[in-house]
Amino acid sequence: MYSCRRISFPWDTAKMKKTPKSLRLQIGIFGRANVGKSSFLNLVAGQDVAITSSVAGTTTDVVEKTMELLPLGPVVFLDTAGINDASELGSLRLKKTNKVFDRADVIILICEPGIWTDYEEGILKDAGSRRIPVILMVNKIDLAQPGADFLDLLKSKSDKLILGSSLLYDERERLVGALKECLIKAAPEDFLNPLSLLGDLLPSGGLAVFIVPIDLQAPKGRLILPQVQAIRDALDNDSAVTVVKEREYAHLLGRLKIQPDLVVCDSQVVLKMTADTPVGVKCTTFSILFSRFKGDLIEAVRGVKVIERLKAQDKVLISEACSHHAIEDDIGRVKIPRWLRQYVGADIKIDVCSGSDYPDNLKEYKLVIHCGACMLTRRQMLCRIQKAKEAGVAVTNYGVCIAFLQGVLKRALSPFPLALELLESSAP
Repeated sequence: MYSCRRISFPWDTAKMKKTPKSLRLQIGIFGRANVGKSSFLNLVAGQDVAITSSVAGTTTDVVEKTMELLPLGPVVFLDTAGINDASELGSLRLKKTNKVFDRADVIILICEPGIWTDYEEGILKDAGSRRIPVILMVNKIDLAQPGADFLDLLKSKSDKLILGSSLLYDERERLVGALKECLIKAAPEDFLNPLSLLGDLLPSGGLAVFIVPIDLQAPKGRLILPQVQAIRDALDNDSAVTVVKEREYAHLLGRLKIQPDLVVCDSQVVLKMTADTPVGVKCTTFSILFSRFKGDLIEAVRGVKVIERLKAQDKVLISEACSHHAIEDDIGRVKIPRWLRQYVGADIKIDVCSGSDYPDNLKEYKLVIHCGACMLTRRQMLCRIQKAKEAGVAVTNYGVCIAFLQGVLKRALSPFPLALELLESSAP
């Protein structure tokens, strides 16, 4: 099973209409304290989302606002504390502000006419190092107009520039229109043309079988988010889906007149699934699908090879994307550590982090085993992978790791020829 938020299916139609935050375009709003970031968010949202005040440091934490911004679609605005916040607890606020860099797909940097300091330059530098596009917004033009030299300076730093005042609601339509135009230019290609979870693995009119265990970890009356997303993606790609429990899977195959084009199972039943699936039928797990969808499947396969080199006292980090109440036989905190120690035959030290926590001391670990990341954006997951690589630490994924430890990873990678080629190669 997965560490993830549960959503109702299929009876709670209101929740089914909500796009998870992890699938929304993440827009970080940055700027010096009291430059008008919260007022700008309120103007765009058309409501008082964030508290505004002339007192510097009013925004004490990251304020999130989800909304539909057509024609872009679902977005999340992240209003941050002032980057020059010198007030009490300012350093703690700035740590949370800096974490937005790991989430943001696009940054809106707000400044005032004629004022460009080291703070703004630092945001541009940090965004550039992460290859995050930046939209520059000159606020408070009702108080002072930016000069030609200042505008030329800004244009040299970004080709996406907006001028306006977050207090002039009569100009809201113009300002929001300009913002949309800039966001369309800045939005990552995989948001405008999103990656397919599994649609590219199925022919039009194809058939997928999803094996979904119903046990203590399964929420009553509901399916977990990865399973729901997979069903929706198959339907969006004009394919049919049959959902079955693992005990009825073999019986279902006997009743089908044709073989399925793809079989996907929960990682904890991958051994039974591969045993029951006919040779020639492609099969994988939900977690492996998410390794490709949210992260980098090639890196996950490369990372899992490190398990062969683990020895006693090596440290491994289990990383979960969300906080949840661990049950008695939790997949990340109990099963994977047990299987890992059994496979290696030695006492490996295993730490667990969850939610937004991701340790700074990654260099201490030989391997990071990450969950499917259904609660993270792809940028967040890629950022975590990159941080591990910079620390010289391999990263793999729950599904890839479990299939490897069960001895069926080759079978579970059958839909992904490049990943399969890497697994079978001698390359580390």
